[in-house]
This record gives sequence, C-alpha cells and structure tokens, in this order.
Amino acid sequence: MIAPQLLHKPATQASAVAPPKRPRGRPRKTADERDDGNRRPALLSAAARLFRRQGFDATSTRDIAAAVGMHSGSPFYHFKSKRALLCAVMEEGMQAAIARQSRAVQEAPAGPDQALQQLRRLIRAHFDTLHGRGNDFVPVMLYEHRSLTELQRLALSKLQHDYEAAWTPVLEALHASGHLRAPVKLARLLILGALSWSVQWFDPRKGASLDELTDAAMALFLKEC
Repeated sequence: MIAPQLLHKPATQASAVAPPKRPRGRPRKTADERDDGNRRPALLSAAARLFRRQGFDATSTRDIAAAVGMHSGSPFYHFKSKRALLCAVMEEGMQAAIARQSRAVQEAPAGPDQALQQLRRLIRAHFDTLHGRGNDFVPVMLYEHRSLTELQRLALSKLQHDYEAAWTPVLEALHASGHLRAPVKLARLLILGALSWSVQWFDPRKGASLDELTDAAMALFLKEC
C-alpha cells in the first residue's frame, strides 16, 4: 500500500510558483517616451530653427532633442535619420504654405477685379510664409536642399509644383485683362523669385509692413488699365 503522505507530496517552491508571463507585442513605453510621442510639432519647429541658424551639418540630433527637452535618442522615434527630419521640416512647411495660399484665393471676393484681389492675397500669403511665424523652413529649403536625397527632392518638387500652380490661373486672367504684360510662365517665376529674395533683406523693425510690401509688389508687377 502507498503511504498517504506520498500521495499528497507537497510541491517544491520552484514548481509551486509559476513564472510570470511575458507580455506579447512591444514593451510598454515609459512616461518619457509617451510624452515624446506628443512632441512632433515642437521637434519640427526646433529642427527648422537650428538648421536655419547653424546649418544642417553643424546641427546634431542631440541639439534638436535638447532644444525641446527630449532624450537624445527620442527624435528617432519619429524619424529614421537627421536627413529624414530635414525633409519633414520642408514638407511640413510646404504643406502649411499650400493651405495658407489656398484659403487666400478662396476668400477673394467675386467681381470684375477678382483676379487682382486674388493676386494681392497670393502675394500677402507668400509674405506671411516668408516672414510670418514659423518661417524658418523657407531659408532651410533654400540653403539645405542639397542635403536631401534624390527621392526626397522629388517629393518636395511635387509640393513646390502644387504651390506654384495656384498662381497660373490668376496670372492668366490678369494677362487676358491687360494688367499683366509679361508671358505668364516667366511672370510667375520672376514674381516668386523677387518675393522670395526678400528673406535676404526684409526687416520689420525698419518700418515697412507686410501690407506695404504687398502694395509695392502689386505696383511693380502690374499696370493700370
């Protein structure tokens, strides 16, 4: 006969306590990591500002992370590389500029001088993009474009095409009415080139406002009919 005490042999401590199950999927993020996930806009703004002031090559991801109070490796939660962050800065800026000028054209009142009003609003919106809040991406686009890969430059060129395309129907209407003498394509390139060059010399502290710049541009490029 088997002794009763052997039928109920107590389990050893190792077998009595089951090992904790490992959670499936990715490990939970720490509080700092969860906070980093909400910092993308600040990250882009800081990157744009530093790329503009220091240049792409002289700016490290550690510099960018420190500017927004993130851990040095946190930018890589959002971007594969510093070059990907540079491209994102330019894309974000171009998309914001496209949205701004789209609203400007749509808000122009209907009437016989609608094309004039649309051009005025396009010029004013362009000055807002160049000199308004969050304008760091424009100089970054101008001076750091060479730092992008070929595929990144291609993606940005499509956004630039969309931005410039909005000017064509307005200039065509002005050319048809006699307000614009130059060929439309050349006029678009010359106007945008002249306006964009203002990032080199415009200083709001010296008296001129963006409205005054807009008035001067309208007088320079168009003739009265």
